[in-house]
This record gives sequence, structure tokens and C-alpha cells, in this order.
Amino acid sequence: MTPTPSSPNDDSTLDLACELIRRASVTPEDAGCQALMMERLKALGFHCTPLPFGDTENFWAQWGSSGPLLAFAGHTDVVPPGPLEKWDSDPFTPSLRDGMLYGRGAADMKGSLAAMITACESFLRTCEAAGNTPRGRIGFLITSDEEGPATHGTVRVMEWLAEQKISIDYCVVGEPSSADVLGDTIKNGRRGSLNAAVKILGRQGHVAYPQHADNPLHRALPALQALATRQWDMGNEYFPATSFQITNVHSGTGVTNVIPGHADVLINFRFSTEQTAERLQEAVEQTFAEHEVHAEIQWTLSGKPFITAEGALTDACREAVKDVADLATTLSTSGGTSDGRFIAPYGAQLVELGPVNASIHRVNEHVKADDLARLSKMYEGILTRLLNAP
Repeated sequence: MTPTPSSPNDDSTLDLACELIRRASVTPEDAGCQALMMERLKALGFHCTPLPFGDTENFWAQWGSSGPLLAFAGHTDVVPPGPLEKWDSDPFTPSLRDGMLYGRGAADMKGSLAAMITACESFLRTCEAAGNTPRGRIGFLITSDEEGPATHGTVRVMEWLAEQKISIDYCVVGEPSSADVLGDTIKNGRRGSLNAAVKILGRQGHVAYPQHADNPLHRALPALQALATRQWDMGNEYFPATSFQITNVHSGTGVTNVIPGHADVLINFRFSTEQTAERLQEAVEQTFAEHEVHAEIQWTLSGKPFITAEGALTDACREAVKDVADLATTLSTSGGTSDGRFIAPYGAQLVELGPVNASIHRVNEHVKADDLARLSKMYEGILTRLLNAP
């Protein structure tokens, strides 16, 4: 069933979202999504620059040459659909049922990409009809490497932009930020993420002769307990307290009569601006030393924490959500990491605003069809407030 449109923008956003979903862009594949987006943007006068790095397709598009730069950022890649038999319809054949649009990427984040495009189309048409020239520039930063390793996507495009001396002033990332209804939550920051692969060294031996062995699990457990129960900080007005989690422990040969020679442990920190990755690493290494744990540690920093303080961008977002949905939105830093972690360090005010996230990365991923047009209107409202002529 096709929803009844409430404005000329409704059908175009829904139609474009469906066209994007039809392209099976499982990460890092783009499957033609970016070509479709660039075609629409070029028709508006955007200058589009494809930026392939490694196995990843990216592009930067820009409208205008002076004034503050408002960029929309997002990704065309999606996670694998999983077992097809568990879906009620083909994940790459968009399906409208009971007012919902089903398909992989409907919420994360092809619906947002479609809304960004149609928002710009409507905004620029409105400006032209009124004889106004926007007071600034519009950009699109799009990658096909967000759901994967994220090594050749946004991080590389930001390096390229820095080389070109292009600075983003405001950035709206289309991640599905909403919790229960569209617009109820805007992410204005994210915690940092620090991972460690730890190899605890011991000495293998027969369980009947423990005096001739060194059990790495026995050594590691008190140290891990100390780390797990430690109060790392109290958080602050923007972030909850730093979290330490043990995500995997593996040791031994699978038999009961051999003391293992080593143990492998995976840990993760989600940390606030009260911490730094360096301080957390030092604390872990010191704790292991205090417990005489001999370990080899491989650290991976997935992203530093960032926050956008309340200001022009958050105000524009709140007002746009209020106008479209009559909601008082909440600013939040909860959830996992996003590509915003690669953009914010360059100085941009950044928020994430997108659909309800209840079904993302699940079978039967879906979004309320009417929400796509409403999201487009929210994005258009942000453009109007930040870039419209006086």
C-alpha cells in the first residue's frame, strides 16, 4: 500500500529511498547508489567529485562557493541481510506494508540519504522562486565504508577536504538517531571507543602438576576483576561514566587435563571526555603489572569522544523538529560510534538526526513511510535556518 502524500515532497523522498534500497550495497559495495545521488545533485548545480579509496566508493559534492558550509554526511553501504528466509519480503526489494517501508537500509540509512537529496531540491527551488540566494554552501560527504572497517571512507574524505582547504562549519549526519518517534532524539556527541586484544602469557602443563605450570587465567582473573569493578570517572553533563567491558575470553585446548599456556581476552572502553585513550591504556597496563600479569596488548582506538555544545546547529535542529513534528527533541550522546567521530575533530558543529532506530541491523528492517517526507522537511528546515537569505 502506498501512503497518501501530504505534500509534493512526500512521493519523491519515498521513491528515491526505494531506488536506493533496490541497490544491494552490502558493505563495502555501493552498487550504484552514489551514481544515482550524484545524478540528482548535479541537476541542482552541485559539483560532484568521486573519491574512491581502496575498495571503497566515496564522493564529495558541493553547491556554492562562499559562506558557511553545511554538509550532509552519510553512507550508502548496509550490513548483510542475514538469512533471507527470515525476512517477510526480499530485503533488496522495497515493500510497503501497513504504512511501513521494509528493506535493508530503510532506516540505516538510505531513507535519510533520500531525505537529504529532496530537502536540498525543495530548499533550492524555494530560494529560486523567491529570488533569494542562500547565504552559504551545501555539501554532501557520502561513503560506502561505514558499516565495515571504516578505513577508506569518511576518514579519507576528511583528509582530502583538509588538503583542499575545505572546512565544514555545520554537519548533519543521517544516522537513525530517533528512539520512539521521528525527531525525539538528536545525537550531539558520541563516546570514545577503545579496544584491546590481550594475550595473557603463562606456561602450559598437566593439571595434576600445577607446580610445573603457570595458569594464565588464574593470573588474569584478579586483574580483570579489578578493572571491571573500578569507577573510572563520574561522567559529566554530556556523557555517562566511562564503561569497561570484557567482551571475550578464550583459553585452552578444549580438554580438562591441560593447563593452558596462554589466554586471549578482548576488552572495550566506552569513554567520555573525562578520559583519554592514553590514560586508560596506562591504567590497564599498571593494573596488570600490579597483579604480576604478563601480557601482550594490541590497542585499537576506534574513535575519540566528541561533543557539539548547544548553539546555532542544535538550535536549528530543535526548531526544525518542532515545526514538523511538534516535538521538544532531546540531545543525547548515547549509543555506539558513527562516522561523526572522523568529522568533528576538524572543528565542525555536528549532529546526527535520522529515523527511528528500533529495527536497524535486524531482519525486516523498516521505517514509517510518512517519516521520510517529514525527515526531508526537517532537513529543509535546518537549511533554511542556517543558510537562507535574510
